[in-house]
Amino acid sequence: MTTYNIGVIAGDGIGPEVINEGLKVLGEVKNGFDVNLVEYPYSGAHYLKTKELVPDRVIDEWRALDAVYLGAIGHPKVEPGLVERSVIMGLRMGLDLYVNLRPVKLFAEHLCPLKGKTPKDVDFVVIRENTEDAYVGLGGFFKKGSPDEIAVAEMVFTRKGTERIIRYAFDIARARNKNGKPKLTMVDKANAIRPQDLWTRVFAEVGKEYPDVEQNHLYVDACCMAMVRNPEAFDVIVTANLFGDIITDLGAMLQGGMGFAASGNIHPGKTSMFEPIHGSAPDIAGQGIANPLGAVLSLSMMLDYLGEKKTAARIENAVASLMISDRPPSLNGKNGMTTTQIGDAVSRQIALGDSSPMISPRGKTNATHIAQLKSAIAAQESLRATLGDQAIEAVIAALNEKIFALRVQQQPV
Repeated sequence: MTTYNIGVIAGDGIGPEVINEGLKVLGEVKNGFDVNLVEYPYSGAHYLKTKELVPDRVIDEWRALDAVYLGAIGHPKVEPGLVERSVIMGLRMGLDLYVNLRPVKLFAEHLCPLKGKTPKDVDFVVIRENTEDAYVGLGGFFKKGSPDEIAVAEMVFTRKGTERIIRYAFDIARARNKNGKPKLTMVDKANAIRPQDLWTRVFAEVGKEYPDVEQNHLYVDACCMAMVRNPEAFDVIVTANLFGDIITDLGAMLQGGMGFAASGNIHPGKTSMFEPIHGSAPDIAGQGIANPLGAVLSLSMMLDYLGEKKTAARIENAVASLMISDRPPSLNGKNGMTTTQIGDAVSRQIALGDSSPMISPRGKTNATHIAQLKSAIAAQESLRATLGDQAIEAVIAALNEKIFALRVQQQPV
């Protein structure tokens, strides 16, 4: 039996809360493989206690792992960016995780803020270069705090870094083969930031090797407009570090919110790191209302990367089932479900064996089964309101079994 060595960095704020739910799901889906979890304390809270950042020896340890699972880093009492640079940039730069892979996938129409957009309209991937651009940290301050203060930040783009991320994106577009017509959109701002002409030229040169992939070039402002106006036009987007950081947050909102968005920081074939893209959210930490689905879906991405593709699909399909059934009804902290309850719901869905998608290959759903799901949920909430939580606990449990046993079957293609 294969055993994967997984580093776990729960981090700050809601990080430990959402990671706990992800690990709960991992315990539910383990079948045919095992995991050895190696926990690391690095966070803002740890820094306040010890003044310790990530030492080089730990980065060497991370290289020997199969993957790293990260919650969130950031503490309100620590200098902004200090621990983030140590942990997150330590991973990205130290392990040369040059790919930031962020799926933008809508599971249920009611979660999308755009009117009339359905799951078949919002289904694309953003590939962000992860080790260059303004994030290399070149620059600084001169005469800081004075009226003559100067702040300088340098963008860095290398041909090697640009080519390898563009080539990776072409390969992903070809592998996705969306609707039988793979498409790659490269996003830059070369008209205003002339050094990004490197991206334009490399995209054209590498593109000659992929004649089967439709190729499109957009400036970043036009890309943002298009993501709102017609997200269905996108298949795979590749862009530089800074722009990728921005447009993936926009993408997260299209799919339902920051709490739902997952990401992989990847070096193909080597140790990689997976994390939800939300922050540590200290304002809601400890309240038990953080949405753990971004962490759960990041776990799914990690398992897929490790080769456990069927297990990864079980997790994603369980989340899709919950979204289509309107439970939770939204993806923010006001959805009426606690962090633990959402994690339990995913685990229960998996335990009941729902490993088939609720979305058909044509992006349709079974309206009859969804109506049954909603009816069962409404009955549960009515009983809860009438009799109270304690008195109705047994009935709620029984109804939950029926809710999560209802499975929407694939419609014929």
